[in-house]
Amino acid sequence: MKIKHFFLLPALLTLLAIIVFPLVFTVRVSFSSWDVYQAGLDYIGGRNYLRVFQDSRFWQSLLRLSALSALTVTAQYVLGFALALAVWKEMRGGRIFRVLFLVPMMTTPVVMSVIWRTVFHESLGPANDLLSYVGIGPVPWLSSAAGAFVSVALVEIWQWTPFMFLLLLAGLVSLPREPFLAAAIDGAGPWRTFWQVTFPLMAPISIGALVIRLIEASKIMDTVYVMTSGGPGTATETASYYIYIRGLRDFQVGYSAALSLTYLVLMIAALTIIAKLLARLLIGKEG
Repeated sequence: MKIKHFFLLPALLTLLAIIVFPLVFTVRVSFSSWDVYQAGLDYIGGRNYLRVFQDSRFWQSLLRLSALSALTVTAQYVLGFALALAVWKEMRGGRIFRVLFLVPMMTTPVVMSVIWRTVFHESLGPANDLLSYVGIGPVPWLSSAAGAFVSVALVEIWQWTPFMFLLLLAGLVSLPREPFLAAAIDGAGPWRTFWQVTFPLMAPISIGALVIRLIEASKIMDTVYVMTSGGPGTATETASYYIYIRGLRDFQVGYSAALSLTYLVLMIAALTIIAKLLARLLIGKEG
């Protein structure tokens, strides 16, 4: 081993300590019956994983998470792109808007969720007060299945659209000017320039932004925990929150480890497929 390789040891040891060991230990725990009654690493084979595949509540939470992620990330991308285009075109007061757009992202998620829970309160919250001015009756934001799902989605969109805006604005600023000059010479209008020049050039950045946000959206938990606690019933229960219930509330450590690893494998596979489909759809247009 050369001397230069020794400089890699601190990073490798840190990686081993914070990633590899917990992952290996979680795999080992997933094959045990460790729970609130019996703490230990007794080997029980694949019984926990068999239970995962029979757990309809877990699969329902996974489908709910998929729907919530798809809805929120799509809305964040559309709104973020629109805001980035507006600021990129040197709209009046653009610098002020750049700062204002980033405020939601800089807010602590738990604090933000508490505030939004107050906003959506059915009798005391300002959301229903504002709706009453236009003749819409009180909306059960957090006490109905549909209302709670929409409330969580709105909060996620509000908080993370600035992140999408920031990535896409950075991409727009870095675009070459020559294609836009050529489009102007050809007489292309704003709409045609966007679809034939801006959008294709932004394809790689768009894919990166979407995948990053999908990774983060797949871990939605704090907003659900504070606003709805997965309710009413299980209407807003995501996979992460369900794993939390099994692991830290019911203290079924072995089973929650199996749930976590199953969830991890499914997310890696799904995000890999989504990234390839987005590359084929968006970059394929570019060619």
